[in-house]
Amino acid sequence: MSLANYGENTILDDFFTIFGATLYVGLSTADPGDDAATLAEPSGNGYARKSTTNSDWGAASGGSRANSAAITFDAATGSWGTVTHVCIFDAVSGGNLIASGALTASQAISTDQIARFDVGDLTLSLD
Repeated sequence: MSLANYGENTILDDFFTIFGATLYVGLSTADPGDDAATLAEPSGNGYARKSTTNSDWGAASGGSRANSAAITFDAATGSWGTVTHVCIFDAVSGGNLIASGALTASQAISTDQIARFDVGDLTLSLD
């Protein structure tokens, strides 16, 4: 049995209620896997996860939910490596990996570059 669109949309709309009022978007230079065993977040050089709340995401539709506000990281003060994945965590550091996905194209982040996800760039779905 699988969830119908209504069930998927309800769970996605309640995503921040289920996992916390504030969640954190992070980056990884490797696929973190389902258990975060291979998570490779940048360290130092101005990198920090970015907070996001329910109001930063549009209503779920068709079993997915996209960001309705841009998510912008601070400018890198040195190399972050080549970022390949985006992740959502329940804490500003450490914590639990809740979701992750590969970027459409990996991106090398170096000094003065700003990682940014424009409106609609991130989509949560129940696959």
